[in-house]
Amino acid sequence: MTQAEVDQLLPEPTSRVLAPLDANTTFESLNLRPWLVQSLANMAIKRPTGIQKASIPEILKGRDCIGGSRTGSGKTVAFAVPILQLWAENPSAIFALVLTPTRELALQIYEQIKAISSPQSLKAILITGGSDMRQQAIALANRPHIVIATPGRLADHIRTSGEDTICGLKRVRFVVLDEADRLLASGNAGSMLPDVEECLSVLPPPSARQTLLFTATITPEVRALKDMPRQPGREPVFVCEVDTQTLAIPATLKQMHLQVPVTHREHYLHMFLLTPANVSKSVIIFCNRTSTADFLHHLLRLLDHRVTALHSKLPQRQRIDNLGRFRASAARILVATDVAARGLDIPEVKLVINYDIPRDPDDYIHRVGRTARAGRKGDAVTFVGQRDVDLVLAIEKRVGRLLEPWAEEGVNLESRVLRDALKVVGEKKREALLEVEEQREVGGKRKRTKQKLVV
Repeated sequence: MTQAEVDQLLPEPTSRVLAPLDANTTFESLNLRPWLVQSLANMAIKRPTGIQKASIPEILKGRDCIGGSRTGSGKTVAFAVPILQLWAENPSAIFALVLTPTRELALQIYEQIKAISSPQSLKAILITGGSDMRQQAIALANRPHIVIATPGRLADHIRTSGEDTICGLKRVRFVVLDEADRLLASGNAGSMLPDVEECLSVLPPPSARQTLLFTATITPEVRALKDMPRQPGREPVFVCEVDTQTLAIPATLKQMHLQVPVTHREHYLHMFLLTPANVSKSVIIFCNRTSTADFLHHLLRLLDHRVTALHSKLPQRQRIDNLGRFRASAARILVATDVAARGLDIPEVKLVINYDIPRDPDDYIHRVGRTARAGRKGDAVTFVGQRDVDLVLAIEKRVGRLLEPWAEEGVNLESRVLRDALKVVGEKKREALLEVEEQREVGGKRKRTKQKLVV
């Protein structure tokens, strides 16, 4: 996919402020240039949030920064604005590299940087999986000003592309690790740390660049960077934590649990989505595995729900299209894995369902953070099976709050399942499993596959 195609697929820049503002502080008072203040105002961003107020002046002073703030608090603006101001004073390529764990989050950061920098002739490019490597290599070799990348794809370029492609990275002034806790996590099969280390290996040494880490959950791996040896004369790392612990879960979020038998989880989900209080809500359903998300996508479509999906096995263009459909309310339900849990700004999500309980309580925080944003109300319901008690207790300990039992006036979910769902969901479940096995698209069409040309 070319950069022009990416630009066409992106939704309009979002302008919602998703965290408490500082009414006594303006962006002018943070020493931002008038063009940046006006650009932010054009996006309806007129007052800084806590993380922006704390980190922007320190980054402008040249300090490395570790910024921790709850989801939806404007962390992208916090690092993008000072980078853009310093770039405008001394334009060079490649000025900044932003690493982030998912393609969708990379797209969102790219979108915001393009919107904020619109008065300037800044050239930003996107380096993520699922797109043509050759086109990306050409874009890298043309010395863009800012590179937004996922670590795996950029590491592929470093290993396989020529020196002409990556030599611009050796002059980077800024490196940003967004969702740093995920990027720096080690010791699991999906660790991105080896790719992150490979990316950092071709950059200037830490003493010759500014390093910015932003995350909603500051982990020991992130905090350890604060105590690394500093060059003589360099100021210590600036660490800013805003609402990362006590306010990790918004006060406007209602957290509930629903006990479901493992053998009839899909039946309960179908009827739960159709209860009077839920039937019109926009919903994200989180699963632990792509195979589960794919199956639920097929099943819910067969049950006549307006549903789409977001997970790593989908082609990149389809991931962008599906996310666009959900944002535009063409689909009411998004079935997703944790690729949708981090950082994505999806407006007006009223309900988050944990169909599978995440193993890490911090992943729970990221998931339920998709609702109850900007002071709005939201619900999160976690489906609990017989063997999930320990996981629920760990979540309750992390968020400092008990999960209430789910209840809706006039609704007995078990009797509804027994009366209305057993037969129809059982039939559609068999049909959905067959569609998945035969690799059919949602809706029944057989997936198109490239066929070899017989000569």
